[in-house]
Amino acid sequence: MKAITLLGSTGSIGTQTLDIVSEHPDKFRIVGLAAGRNVELFAAQIRQFRPQIAAISCADKLQELEEAIKDIYPQPILLSGEAGVVEVARYGDSQTVVTGIVGCAGLLPTIAAIEAGKDIALANKETLIAGGPVVLPLVQKHGVKLLPADSEHSAIFQCLQGVPPAGLKKILLTASGGAFRDWPVEQLPTVKVADALKHPNWSMGKKITVDSATLMNKGLEVIEAHYLFGMDYNDIEIVIHPQSIIHSLIELQDTSVLAQLGWPDMRLPLLYALSWPERIYTDWQRLDLVKCGTLTFREPDHHKYPCMGLAYSAGRAGGSMPAVLNAANEQAVALFLEEKIAYLDIARSIELVCDRHQNQNQSHPSLEDILAADSWARQEVIKATENFSIQPQFISFR
Repeated sequence: MKAITLLGSTGSIGTQTLDIVSEHPDKFRIVGLAAGRNVELFAAQIRQFRPQIAAISCADKLQELEEAIKDIYPQPILLSGEAGVVEVARYGDSQTVVTGIVGCAGLLPTIAAIEAGKDIALANKETLIAGGPVVLPLVQKHGVKLLPADSEHSAIFQCLQGVPPAGLKKILLTASGGAFRDWPVEQLPTVKVADALKHPNWSMGKKITVDSATLMNKGLEVIEAHYLFGMDYNDIEIVIHPQSIIHSLIELQDTSVLAQLGWPDMRLPLLYALSWPERIYTDWQRLDLVKCGTLTFREPDHHKYPCMGLAYSAGRAGGSMPAVLNAANEQAVALFLEEKIAYLDIARSIELVCDRHQNQNQSHPSLEDILAADSWARQEVIKATENFSIQPQFISFR
């Protein structure tokens, strides 16, 4: 039975991971849980899975959580704040830590888990995007496994099983195209928050749903694929696949193309990350190609998705630039969700901040450098957007 710690237990990744644990109690057990601020759901999870340790990142919710589980015996160790989440990540005999925390907040807990010798089921792409120069050497130093748990990188990882080291030629990341894949570019200035949250295929959190609409999620996945699989950016391609049945593909040196297919369901990549190299039987709905019907593909529109180009540019710049890109995007999306900036201002503000960072970019950043760049970028977005006009302008693809 594999012992698991789950970070971000009340989010979509976390709840689906716990669904898997519930379905396979003979395969997995929970050692630690960490959540954000949803006390009611977190308390219910603690009651059901009885972790040895639990942390709520919002320190002002700790007393409420203590009250909600005061009748549980034995009591788990209860912690709060960022330090509490870090302690959960490194605690006990868990073999695998699932990183379901959204954004750069997952970086420090992931590093703590790696340093404690735990394998990582990586559902938090920002860990590698912002912290790749620090995280990868630590993975090698401590001899742990870094297993992708998001659908696209899991698909690549699955396709690579049995492929010799020099056999890979190109990675093809599929993208649904998000909420605006069928919108004309000219209509984007009218986008409202509710429009951006209408993902056509997936049920996800607000931030990642907006990232899907801008295609920044795919740009970030390009950077993650670069770190995970050691591919040059020229050999990582994005293709729009509206049906979200093919989760990604690889092209081999002999021109063969391998793809991983499945219904749009995050449980499958999560299960594979937890069970690898095994394949565990499930009674989930089987993929029926006849029901799928036609599968289509098209090239992404660079004018509709300028964030994609910004991500490639940041990835090629390397150093601390991907951390700045990621932080600027997180801050801009948060401002958009609060209706403080327009939809097109997301890409506009990211470009401005990345341009300002060019002369400060550090080619070999330390963890402190990355955290400083992250903090700087967030403040720069706030300052930059204070002067934005009501009607944003389109930015050029680069």
